[in-house]
Amino acid sequence: MMIQHRGALALASVAVILLTGSARAADPSTFSEAERLLFIEDHFKPVTSPTRLDYEYRKRGSLEEEFTDRVRVAVAAKTRAGGRDVKVDFLSGSRRMELPVVRDAEGNPLLLYFLEHEVREMNRLTGGSINYYRKRIRIAFAEAAEVKPVTLTVDGKQVQAREIHIAPYRDDPARPRYEKFAEKTFVFTLSDQVPGGIVEMRSELLQPVAGGEPTLILAESVKYVAKR
Repeated sequence: MMIQHRGALALASVAVILLTGSARAADPSTFSEAERLLFIEDHFKPVTSPTRLDYEYRKRGSLEEEFTDRVRVAVAAKTRAGGRDVKVDFLSGSRRMELPVVRDAEGNPLLLYFLEHEVREMNRLTGGSINYYRKRIRIAFAEAAEVKPVTLTVDGKQVQAREIHIAPYRDDPARPRYEKFAEKTFVFTLSDQVPGGIVEMRSELLQPVAGGEPTLILAESVKYVAKR
């Protein structure tokens, strides 16, 4: 299955479909700063030829078995429409997740994989509705995201980046249904100086400990490694 895209809203349209099934992406003026950075920016601007981007996935914490895996994003040459055909190879073996191929993308579809993985995991762990968790993430990006500039070292070089912080479940009136996971937070680190735009995406769930350091219950991350 393939999805055809045209223009700067291509990835945003897919993201909104995946997260909510709505048509909010039709008018870019309605987007928050976080949504523009995630869904409107041309993440592949530094990529001038067919390229493979490698990332490391890590799962940590006391809740379940820890492991590391690989993620690959294959970026083709520019299409006549100005975007790029992009194939994401997300995790391996029985953990592998597949979504439709993205054509003429300008934004990095890896973001969609990370978010879709999150809502599927929340469904698995809590039994709650995937669509409901998608909705909570959409609301967080649109209404409650915090964006701040940061300076990072990537491949031995300092780069300017933006961090987007959300806590999509914290203020949910329905949080008692899945209280154990309601304080999960997310950080998305983006930089136009890094091929593919995504430096790191991570989620984290901590359990406070009176008079001590919080206990890590669950953390998942996808971090840029190299351009091949």
